[in-house]
Amino acid sequence: MSAAPDTWSDRSTALAEALSRVSLGDRAAFRTLYQATSAHLFGVILRINPDRPQAEDILQEIYVSIWHAAKAFDPLRSQPMTWLTSIARNRAIDSLRRRKAEVATVSSNVVRDDGEEVDRLAELPSDAAGPLELLQRAAEARAVTHCMQQLSAEQQQCMALTYYQGLSHAEVAEHLAQPLGTVKSWVRRALLALKDCLGRPADARLAGKA
Repeated sequence: MSAAPDTWSDRSTALAEALSRVSLGDRAAFRTLYQATSAHLFGVILRINPDRPQAEDILQEIYVSIWHAAKAFDPLRSQPMTWLTSIARNRAIDSLRRRKAEVATVSSNVVRDDGEEVDRLAELPSDAAGPLELLQRAAEARAVTHCMQQLSAEQQQCMALTYYQGLSHAEVAEHLAQPLGTVKSWVRRALLALKDCLGRPADARLAGKA
């Protein structure tokens, strides 16, 4: 495993060193890594799969994977918490897919008194979105995309790292090599700008763009 870049914070460097030792089978380093990162990774999992018992099981699966895959971590490609968060997000998403697949294997067919076999699920009202709801969702998605494009490049990057990758403000600051106060300011201003933009009527938003 390559050495951590000199520009990293002490925390990232320590996590990289712990991963390096874990790749050699160091259980004490693994325990240190777990204590330093498990709370954050658990939060990432819960945002994707809010079922707490399942999230706890997923967290344990993740650290089993980390124990076996620590040697795959490359500090030249990503920071430790970014790598760990990616593993957590992917495993949480996989858990949802597995759960949907398990539900799909349960038969909903029953045989009526007249001998006819019917699917009881087909008789239930559909919870699929109707045309009006689909139209509203599309409009909302376009509005968010439009408003995000009005933010500065720094604000867009902060929002992506914070709300899509689940990084904390401190981790975003570390990732962007910026002061924590600067990152907090970017996020705060971005949220205010989005709130203001989304609160305006569609024609007003488009006029503002022009």
